[in-house]
Amino acid sequence: MRELTLRDAVCEAMRQEMKADPKVFLMGEDVGAFGGPLKTSRGLLDEFGAGRVIDTPICEQTMVGMGVGAALMGYRPIVEVMFCDLLALASDQMVNHAAKMRYLCGGETTVPMVVRTATGVGFGHGVHHSQSFETWFTHVPGLKVVMPVTPYEAKGMLTSAIRDEDPVLFLEHKRLYATKGDVPEESYEIPLNEAHIKREGTDATILAYGLMVSTALVAAEELAQKGVSVEVVDLRSLSPLDKSTILGSVEKTGRVVIAHEAWKAGGVGAEVSAMIAEEALNYLDAPIQRVAPPHVHVPYSIRLEDAFVPSSADIVRAVEKALA
Repeated sequence: MRELTLRDAVCEAMRQEMKADPKVFLMGEDVGAFGGPLKTSRGLLDEFGAGRVIDTPICEQTMVGMGVGAALMGYRPIVEVMFCDLLALASDQMVNHAAKMRYLCGGETTVPMVVRTATGVGFGHGVHHSQSFETWFTHVPGLKVVMPVTPYEAKGMLTSAIRDEDPVLFLEHKRLYATKGDVPEESYEIPLNEAHIKREGTDATILAYGLMVSTALVAAEELAQKGVSVEVVDLRSLSPLDKSTILGSVEKTGRVVIAHEAWKAGGVGAEVSAMIAEEALNYLDAPIQRVAPPHVHVPYSIRLEDAFVPSSADIVRAVEKALA
């Protein structure tokens, strides 16, 4: 099977869906001739023209609002917001309009819209372009929030997101764009409500998503050399959460470490911890451990940025504490 980068897998999913459905279109800043701020839409303007690959002004409120309106009129817009930090500017359109329309209309109308954005640290983009705000949107009914890790998942989950009848926030981690993996040429879907067990284990469970999945797999290998068998579960669907897979792994291992790049306070880890405490407390043999950055702003310096993000050593220590 051929290999693609995650960046190219995203582009291929959009290309195939635009070919299959004339109501699918892309809009955002520099998505046309420039090929996307992070080069995820290269070649689409030449193939589909400026009527379906639309460069917008630098105004996130407007582009997401236009996406909501277009979706209500029967189109399937893909709105690219350059960095997830900028979702704050479009939160009214996403939270108070896109997420609520199906409910307010008694199910008679839907908002089949995808908002794609780059998230997380990478390359010293500074305090306004390196944050992880996924937790904000998992709090909102009516929004689906997903974050693929592999190129295979990126293509399959984006295809599902474009075809979905509800608004989907599709998060792409900057440091994963260049990663490569096997990707089928044909179109395929991956459900937007399923976690994925990346590594089987019996002694402890690491629940992670985004870049932290890769870090957790490194930690699991380091622990394996010490005789510790760790299961790594990629949440990948943050809303809705796949409770069945999470609780099944907790029951299997009895010890849990949750790792993510967003801040610990009020994060996805807090929600997952509470859910486990409510529904699987009797399975636990030790307190849940959470691994997350310090509660400070993301540094500009590359070296400080690297120190800000949890390392495999941090996860190893958390697992060893759970096993103590």
